[in-house]
Amino acid sequence: MELSVYKIDGSLSGKKVVLDEKVFGVEPNDHVIYLDVLQYLAAQRQGTSRTKDRSEVAYSTKKLGRQKGGGGARHGSLKAGIFVGGGNIHGPKPRDYRFKLNKKVKQLARLSALSYKAKNEAITIVEPFTMEAPKTKELLTILANIKAGDRKVLVVLPEGSNNIFLSSRNLPEVKVITVDEINTYALMNAQSLVLVDGVQDILAARVK
Repeated sequence: MELSVYKIDGSLSGKKVVLDEKVFGVEPNDHVIYLDVLQYLAAQRQGTSRTKDRSEVAYSTKKLGRQKGGGGARHGSLKAGIFVGGGNIHGPKPRDYRFKLNKKVKQLARLSALSYKAKNEAITIVEPFTMEAPKTKELLTILANIKAGDRKVLVVLPEGSNNIFLSSRNLPEVKVITVDEINTYALMNAQSLVLVDGVQDILAARVK
């Protein structure tokens, strides 16, 4: 797949890049995408929710009535879960929701997500650029010039740029990451993908 490289003013630079088929042309595997996104979301969970069971609530352990002959069910304590203020039955306890995926599964998921973006013609290549200072308006102008769209734009840089990152921090629909931070969730969550020229070569070099 061949794409033209844009300048930040929206004009064509005259350069064309060919996207590597082993990165942007694989047959997408929906199941591994699902697994990788699930793993990413699971890792975001704090896992700190918990409730008290009947051994932890502050109540008297005095038996409420005799065992037999009361005409009702037998009860040993107000701590039982059927009473208001009693312990919670099978409530949540602190836990780690993370789980492991094989490296090849995660790699195939990323390649599948990138291939979907290429298939949907949702990839834009832009010349490397810098910003002298964090300016949100300037970044919005650049994205508008290259027609990257105005909803859920993912910008991938070959290396970190503090000014570009800070310029996007106040834009809920724009996310800026480096090529080292690229992941399946970010790719699938974006409507359009903006690659700074050179990122596609780095991605191709990392595929074994």
